[in-house]
Amino acid sequence: MADSPFPMSNRSGLLRTTLNSSVAPQNLSHSLLILEQSNAAQEDRSLMEDTGDDLDRGKSRVDVLFPQFFEVLQAQGGGQEAFEVIQSLTHVCRGVVEQLELEIERGMGGEQGARQREALLTWLRQEIYTWRLLHALFYDRILLQTDTQAEDEMQDGPTLGGSEKEVIQQLYTINATLREYQLVVDWLEACYDQGDQQNPLHCHDRMMAWENTLFQLENLQGAAFGKGHEIVSRLDPDAPVREKRPLHALDEEDNLRLSRAIFVSIRSGRVDDGLKLCKHYGQTWRAAILEGWRLHEDPNFEQNISAVHEKLPIEGNPRRDIWKRCAWMLADSKNYDEYSRATAGVFSGHLGSLKTLLHSNWHDLLWAHLKVQIDIRVESEIRGCCLKRYQPMPDEYWNGKMTMEQIFDELNVAKDASVRDFAQGQLGIIQRHLILDTCGELLQHMVRWVEKDAGQQSPHQLRFMAHIVLFLRQIGRVEQERQAEKIIAAYVEALIARGEPQLIAYYAASLSNPLQVKLYSRFLEQVEQKRQRELALDAALQAGLDVEQITRITVENIRLAHPVHGEFGEPHSGEISVPDQRKISALEWLIHLPEQRGELLWQANAMIRTYLACSKMECMRQTFRMVPVDIVQQIVNLYSSVDSIPPREECCLKEYLCYKVYLSGVDSFVEWNRLQQNRPKKPQSANTASIQDNFTERMASERKEQAHRSEVVRWEHKVKEQAKQTIETLYNVLMFPDKGWLVDPFIAKQPENAVQLNWDHRLLQMEKLRSICIPEIALLLNEVMFKSGDFAGCVRLADEVSSENRQLYKVYTKHKLAEFLAKIADASLELLNSKLDPWGYPITI
Repeated sequence: MADSPFPMSNRSGLLRTTLNSSVAPQNLSHSLLILEQSNAAQEDRSLMEDTGDDLDRGKSRVDVLFPQFFEVLQAQGGGQEAFEVIQSLTHVCRGVVEQLELEIERGMGGEQGARQREALLTWLRQEIYTWRLLHALFYDRILLQTDTQAEDEMQDGPTLGGSEKEVIQQLYTINATLREYQLVVDWLEACYDQGDQQNPLHCHDRMMAWENTLFQLENLQGAAFGKGHEIVSRLDPDAPVREKRPLHALDEEDNLRLSRAIFVSIRSGRVDDGLKLCKHYGQTWRAAILEGWRLHEDPNFEQNISAVHEKLPIEGNPRRDIWKRCAWMLADSKNYDEYSRATAGVFSGHLGSLKTLLHSNWHDLLWAHLKVQIDIRVESEIRGCCLKRYQPMPDEYWNGKMTMEQIFDELNVAKDASVRDFAQGQLGIIQRHLILDTCGELLQHMVRWVEKDAGQQSPHQLRFMAHIVLFLRQIGRVEQERQAEKIIAAYVEALIARGEPQLIAYYAASLSNPLQVKLYSRFLEQVEQKRQRELALDAALQAGLDVEQITRITVENIRLAHPVHGEFGEPHSGEISVPDQRKISALEWLIHLPEQRGELLWQANAMIRTYLACSKMECMRQTFRMVPVDIVQQIVNLYSSVDSIPPREECCLKEYLCYKVYLSGVDSFVEWNRLQQNRPKKPQSANTASIQDNFTERMASERKEQAHRSEVVRWEHKVKEQAKQTIETLYNVLMFPDKGWLVDPFIAKQPENAVQLNWDHRLLQMEKLRSICIPEIALLLNEVMFKSGDFAGCVRLADEVSSENRQLYKVYTKHKLAEFLAKIADASLELLNSKLDPWGYPITI
């Protein structure tokens, strides 16, 4: 059995014998020892960090829980290791608590910093308590109850005639409900915060009881304190009640302080410590009274005792029923202080005395109710199974039996507002449903918090809830997977705001595919730097996410986003705007995996279509540069052969080549136009008379003119060569093979996901671009040939446009066709002026 996160009951007595009598102080001492050992090592670093603490105030200390929880879960396996994970989560939370306590002790951040750290500590302590509760209850429910289920079914019930101790031991073994009650009590005692009552007694040596009263009684003249006041005349324990007179004032104060200390020890599960206090302060009768609740067992009556004829010691109280009846009467009496009454009420099942003292704390009230319920069930079992006549308990005792649901209902309507607030708060609801084992209702509450109070939930609250859900899912206690995913998704969104890819990928992997794709793509949309993008994709691959679909959705979301008008200002002519630059750079997401070359082409072509329609040529060029130059060969290699390329990729390849040819033609025209407009300027000529008079100046002028003529010849040659190249590249657009420019090749059928790809819309866009770009290319081609003097080429261009082979004329509107024919008419007129016919042939008579 794995170690419990808090001390477990040995269940050998009525409630327990020595539960937590020594473990809790050892844990406290161990924590203090660790704290002292870490002080020296962290002192210098803490002093260095103190300068930035005014803004932080402990937040960075708590934020380390995000990666630490991730590391714990990442290292887990399955089965019983789930409970080891809970203990590890508790341990890392405790480490942060110790760090915050150390910072408060050193005064870091001043008063405001201390207040904020205290708020963080309050939450973390309650989180630690909840993890301990989760571990204890479900360890018993999943492992212990499962292991003993077969044995329990074979047992008819407790054996009649056994000792009180044997009966209760067997009861705890077969009764899972009672065992869970005890587990909750153990948890409440282990997590008890003594607060201001940590040191209720003065620190001094052993003393005798009521020494001031004794001194005053021995000195008839009266002591310095208490003179003139009537006090008891006897010093037996019952004297104050019997005589209805008080002790000496100082003894009364010490008595009350001791009663408080004893009850605190019992509340924290350390009954033996309470006994030691009684003996230490000389009130041995109190120690004897506190021993009266123990269950009776006489081992000398057992048949299997050792052959050695020795009388074994008797355990417990053989007159426990009489003691319990008296304890009930003491708890019900008004003649004792509230701590003495509550102490007796703990062991006699008197709820009223406990509620009077513990009315202002939810955990204290729950502890009081459960102690009473355990006591009633144990007493009922003893009286039903032991062959002995017992003193009857009052009817009020037996009428106090309640179910766990009734207990929580009563706490929800408690008189104290702080109890009601905690019961109706998140932590109270979580702890209540964990105890009741109503995980379905717990998830409903969590979903309601996430959906309705999304903005009010801190990231650490979401972390806490998400890990509870992950644990419940692992042990099979999640009924509605959809509810669990909503809670985990809310935590993933909180992690997205923090921007930690490993954590986001790991927790997103625990969601369904559509949800993990949606969330992780939302995260990728925020990542701009190339190195950060690589880390995000590596994290997704390690977590087993559907990276191909995630990156596709990411690029599509960025590509289809519509920025607010004027958000980034208008770019200068020829520059790329910030939104467009963001869209283009998003294509980097599709370069990481070779398997996504087809998707890269698809998204790049979609961007280019948009930019081409908007005449954003620089955006188009930048998008084209994002695609690897050997993309065609990569796709062919990916599918082994050209014939194996899927229809979508085949169409994308041709579309990509169409844009490549188009850009080449447009860039060549731009270069030709630049050369055409940059004819070398003729050097300025000086005064002709002065040049003729000055031989030197005349020679220099002639050299300039000769250099100008040579430069003009070179320019004309460049323009001619560039014009030839431009005509060729522009003709490549018009004469594009395989059904023409921006026309898909023949495919047997459309892709299977044509509707999802919006295939028909793509075809409509391409047809529209053909009607825009082909007439423009024809005009550019005509301009180059006309200015180059190739008038017959202009007329031949008309033949190509009107050819039925490619039917380019079908993309023209009437207005554009009229404009084109007017240009052709000008070329024919120039041919006629050159003594040729309108088609450029010599005129024959």
